[in-house]
Amino acid sequence: MSDIKTESSFYRKKFLLSLIIPGTFVFLMWLVKIIEVLFEIDLSGLGIYPLSVKGVPGIIFSPFIHGDFTHLFNNSLPLLLLSIALFYFYSEIALKVFTWTYFLTGVLVWFGGRAAWHIGASGLVYGLASFLFFSGIIRRYFRLIALSLLVVFLYGEMVWGIFPGVYKNVSWESHMLGFFSGIVLAVWYRKEGPQRPVYKWMDEEEEKEGKGEEEN
Repeated sequence: MSDIKTESSFYRKKFLLSLIIPGTFVFLMWLVKIIEVLFEIDLSGLGIYPLSVKGVPGIIFSPFIHGDFTHLFNNSLPLLLLSIALFYFYSEIALKVFTWTYFLTGVLVWFGGRAAWHIGASGLVYGLASFLFFSGIIRRYFRLIALSLLVVFLYGEMVWGIFPGVYKNVSWESHMLGFFSGIVLAVWYRKEGPQRPVYKWMDEEEEKEGKGEEEN
């Protein structure tokens, strides 16, 4: 019984820890929007403007800036859920993946986006969704594959957002390049973090296969 309580306490603590960075990030997104409304200011000029010096700060600030509360809400919930999943299941590498997704997506949008202001956290959302999906498949670990399938079930329709013209007044470049960033990071970090467990019978099969190859 004590072992069960200890294990339950461990997973509860792990879940609470996985809330810290995602919760703080989403809180700051809402705080920025509330400040915009209260002081009647427009911070969209702190977004990404591709291939322009004035757009460079947007690589850092754009995920915190949203056009309206609908835009903010639509990004907040998936970002919170996906980043919690990242920090819970990939705790060893979560901060590196989150940070690289954040900056890599922003830099790629600065280089490859249209001549317009790109704001919002949707690029980060697409990056995290892409990483969680492809990382589970690459690692061939049933728990992470289950997570990949859950991501597809919840956010599979997001894939249409990477194509131009599907949604009006939306930075499809952020979606596409965030999606691409997630794939790159899933491959890059494939040997770090959680790995598929290797059981004794798997080792024995590999040894048999190895001997068979030597005999041939």
